[in-house]
Amino acid sequence: MRATPHVLSLRETFQIARGAADEETVVVAELTHDGIVARGEGAPVDYWGETPELMIAAIEADGAALLGDDLFAGEPIAQRLAAWDGPQGAKMALDGLVHDWVGKRVRQPVWRLLGAARMTPPTSYTIGIDSVEGTADRTRRATGYEVLKIKVGGPGDVERLRAVRDVTTARLRIDGNEGWDLDTARDLTPELVQLGVEFVEQPFPAEDIDAFLAYRELADRLPVLIDEGCKDLASVAKIATYADGIVIKLSKCGGIREALRMIHAARALGLQVMLGCMIESELGIAQAAQLGSLVDYIDLDGHLLISSRPFTGLGLLDGRLVLSDKPGLGVELQR
Repeated sequence: MRATPHVLSLRETFQIARGAADEETVVVAELTHDGIVARGEGAPVDYWGETPELMIAAIEADGAALLGDDLFAGEPIAQRLAAWDGPQGAKMALDGLVHDWVGKRVRQPVWRLLGAARMTPPTSYTIGIDSVEGTADRTRRATGYEVLKIKVGGPGDVERLRAVRDVTTARLRIDGNEGWDLDTARDLTPELVQLGVEFVEQPFPAEDIDAFLAYRELADRLPVLIDEGCKDLASVAKIATYADGIVIKLSKCGGIREALRMIHAARALGLQVMLGCMIESELGIAQAAQLGSLVDYIDLDGHLLISSRPFTGLGLLDGRLVLSDKPGLGVELQR
């Protein structure tokens, strides 16, 4: 067992309501077992205080013991990971590694073992916060995507969205990253509806449930999907009381196995489901994409926003991710 960092350089400065970045670092866990090399990637959840250094130390200290000698023992492994006090991003990496190993061992792609399909719904492509003209320019260059997700939460949100609509006919979604208050949402929503925005992701701070409930009472509103307020299976039932859907990120829930449980719970509660991501390589994105055909929406574009490419194997056709038919996750280290 070993863990290594991979620095991912962004094509352009990526700004959201919480801040901006030019690069992100992910951690790859690698295990050789029974003659098979398997890998999984995890992304740190920075607003929870996770760092690549903490993830590497945790994986190298506890990873092998958490997985045990039988990598087919998926449920006991999942229970040990859930009880472990290590970073969620480290759990994502270890869970991904296990799925990769099992798929390679039985010579089947993970998506087939999960009963999913090879092609996903169209992924949204994210446009970060920028000036009005900067947003329009980024939109013009985002060709080949059926869906765009516009980051909001700063001054001039409506002007930026008007500029986007002026240069594209793509379907639009917006992501507030907790950057709005209720008054802002009330003021902006009528025009957002007119602009054809499909839904808003996490408009208010996760703990401000009163704002979500008040927004839900508006006669004309956007559907609301919860990201920052959605961690794992335990989050889902409460979200059904104040929002319309959940955003599942493997870096927060701990991996593929927990994400599948969340999908089933959300369906039982009548919630919409979107798979999201952090800035990740094709390895991390491929882990979530194994479940892509089982959800309503996907926002798995982290690997499309970076200029570096440490892993290869994930396809893209007409804005849809196409999973490899090779065993495991179908993604290999770029040599």
